[in-house]
Formats: sequence, structure tokens, C-alpha cells
Amino acid sequence: MDLFDKLNIDKTPLGKYAEQAHGYFLFPKLEGEIAPRMKFRGKEVLTWSLNNYLGLANHPEVREADAQAAKDWGLGYPMGARMMSGQTKYHEQLEQELATFVGKEAGYLLNFGYQGMLSIIDSILDRKDVVVYDAEAHACIIDGLRLHIGKRFVYAHNDIQRCELMIQRAQQITKETGGCILVITEGVYGMSGDLGKLDEIIKLKEKYDFRLLVDDAHGFGTMGKTGAGTGEHFNVQDGIDIYFATFAKSMASIGAFVASDQKVITYLAYNMRSQIFAKSLPMPLVIGALKRLELLKTKPELKEKLWTIVNALQKGLRESGFNIGNTNSPVTPVVLSGEVDEATNLTYDLRTNHNIFCSLVTYPVIPKGMIIIRLIPTAVHSLEDVDYTIKAFNAIRDKLTSGYYKTGKIADINN
Repeated sequence: MDLFDKLNIDKTPLGKYAEQAHGYFLFPKLEGEIAPRMKFRGKEVLTWSLNNYLGLANHPEVREADAQAAKDWGLGYPMGARMMSGQTKYHEQLEQELATFVGKEAGYLLNFGYQGMLSIIDSILDRKDVVVYDAEAHACIIDGLRLHIGKRFVYAHNDIQRCELMIQRAQQITKETGGCILVITEGVYGMSGDLGKLDEIIKLKEKYDFRLLVDDAHGFGTMGKTGAGTGEHFNVQDGIDIYFATFAKSMASIGAFVASDQKVITYLAYNMRSQIFAKSLPMPLVIGALKRLELLKTKPELKEKLWTIVNALQKGLRESGFNIGNTNSPVTPVVLSGEVDEATNLTYDLRTNHNIFCSLVTYPVIPKGMIIIRLIPTAVHSLEDVDYTIKAFNAIRDKLTSGYYKTGKIADINN
């Protein structure tokens, strides 16, 4: 068989919906300035789908810094990988400022979060080591573990008893192999919004010898007194051995970083293949990140406004009887019951008739019969946006429970 002959889009989990869903439910195009209101198919929509938590994407100081950096440096500088010719004092400055902010000795920039997490896992583990990880770990963690040729044990989401049991199993193996144990969790789980039980996992260190890697992509900038993350929220930042976060959420940019002891960061800098063999992060992104970090640290009102919107939205949804799970973060999942056709018709109704754009999650990403509409509140939403959205959600729920969306066909997205 020719390789291309087996690349049948209709037989892949999401690809089978491509013909009907492309451009509307999948790969939709939001246009205009990044803001609570953008254009979708020529209509203004209230959007709850952007991880622009602190509203920095279009903050005037950020836009000015981005524009000036592009003018001063262009997108080409520095040329080459960091190890060869891509090192600058600004990259080093950003790394140190990030590390200091999250309470670690040193930091290292990563071009992308997904790519970076894969490479962290790949570079620090060998075949003798055992990984223990949460069942709801992000795809970048799962794919990183696919590169690990040693043992790995999964525990049910946030089940600390199972986590401890898996650590015990890992300990039995490492006693024989001479290997080490790495536990991986997230600070904030991006689909459910609940927090990884960092305090309880770290307490297990009193009984077992392991290191802890935390993916805090959604927690950095949103959680903790200063925004230093979920570890700060639990007051256990010191117990996190390797702290990882991206710029794609609160920082509203591209890139990521890892922070730890100087010894660990030096090792990663000399062993992370995704950075050794990739061009350095372009200067405008570095200068822009420095400005974003400055605002994150000096304008606490941004996080305060975010949480004003978060609390109003989540309180309103709960009081209206919606199931939003166990979220303790800005991530707000609205959990409904229904099949795929109902979910698509419901989403079409939201976007077309209520002018609300939010992300739909359904089978095969989650079990059959479940619908999750994920809302991402930001500091630039308003309380009026919250009130309007809750009224719209009450209306679509009434239609869902009455069977209105059971048409047996996908909504006509071409009209």
C-alpha cells in the first residue's frame, strides 16, 4: 500500500466531521482586534474562547512594545539556535525575571509550550526512570511520555490515594533498576478548570523520593496572590521541582519557559533537542514578553478584574442550576447532556441567534452523551457580558431539554 492511500480523513476521530464542520465548528475564523467582541462570518459575536486572561493581547503598552521591538529588531534577529548564535542579553534577562517571579533559581526560554514540554520529559528521563502522571494530563505531557522508553503509571484524575499507590509501584521498580521517579501534574486543568492537588502531592515527598514537574500553563498569571501560579495559590511553590508555563495564556503571546534549580536549567539548556536544534525565540517576542511580565507584576488590578468577571460568571451559572464541575480557576466548563447532533445545533443556535462564540467539546474528545461548552472569562469582559451570556445559556438549555435540537442532522452552517 502507498503511504498516502491510508491517509483517510474520514477514518480519524475528528476528521470524519471535516466536510460538515470545517470553517464553523472546526477551524473557525475569528476576525478583528482581539477583544470580547470580534467578527465571525461577518457578524459581531461575544467571544468566550480566547485565553487572553489578563487582556494583555491589546493592552496599549504591549502593542507599543511589540511594534517598537519589531521596528528595532525585525523578526529575524537573533539568527540561529541559542547554543550557536541565538543568545542575547534580553533572552537572559527574561529568563532571570521569570525565574525570580516564580521563586526559582533559574529559567530557560522555550519556543513553544507543547514542543517544550515534550523536550523536557525526553531530556531528563532514561529507560531506568518511572513516571507517575495524572490521567487528565495535557496532550503535550502524554506525547512527551510516548518518547519515554521506561515505565509509566497513570492515576485517576486528582486521586491522591491512587497517586501514592503508583508512586509505591514506581519505587519498587526503581529499587531494582537504580532509576528515579518523576511525578507530573498540571496546576490548572485546562478543560475542567480544577486544580491539581499540588499540596497533597508535595506532602507525599515526606514518605517517598521523587521529583515533581508541574505544567502551569493556565495558572501562571491567574493563580496566587501575585499571579506566580498554582504553587503560590497553595503556598507550596518551593515543593515544585520543575515549573513550566507558557506565554500563550496570560501573556497573550508565543513561547514558554521552564524554571528550576540552576543545575537543572543548565542541564536542560545543553540537552533539550527542541531548543538546541531550533532557531532562537525572535527578539520582538522576547521584548514583548518582558513588557507583559512587567505589567503582570505591576498591575494587580488586571488579575483582580479577571476574578471579578470569573466570580460573577461562575456564581451566575451555578445559581441558574448549571453544572460547572469543580473549577477553582477562570476556566469555566458548562456540562450538559446530549449527543453530537444536539451539540452542533446548540452551538449553531448560540453563534447564529445569540451571537455568542464559545468552544464546544463533545465526543470523541469526551464520552458520548456529554457536551461541554468551555468559557474563558478575561479581564476585558464586562458584567453586562456575563448577564447576557447567562440569559442565553438558560434559553439554549430549555431548548436542549425539550428536545428542540434533536433534528437528526447538522445545522446548515452554509446559510
